[in-house]
Amino acid sequence: MIKLKLTILSIIFITASGCSEFALLASGSSLAVSQNSYAKMYNAVDLGVVISTKKGIKKHAYERADQLIKKTSKD
Repeated sequence: MIKLKLTILSIIFITASGCSEFALLASGSSLAVSQNSYAKMYNAVDLGVVISTKKGIKKHAYERADQLIKKTSKD
């Protein structure tokens, strides 16, 4: 009975893993795109900031942090 179950399980795994690479890539790309609403909102705001200032939110944050670090190191 155990051999039958293992055989059936092996056949299922072999047939299930026979997907084409394109199908695997297509399913993986849907996971790469974030479905989180906060991430979508951040990306939309970041796009607006990049269009208006030619720098992203992260670049603004890095520059501001650099200014604050330099300011505190002078004091």
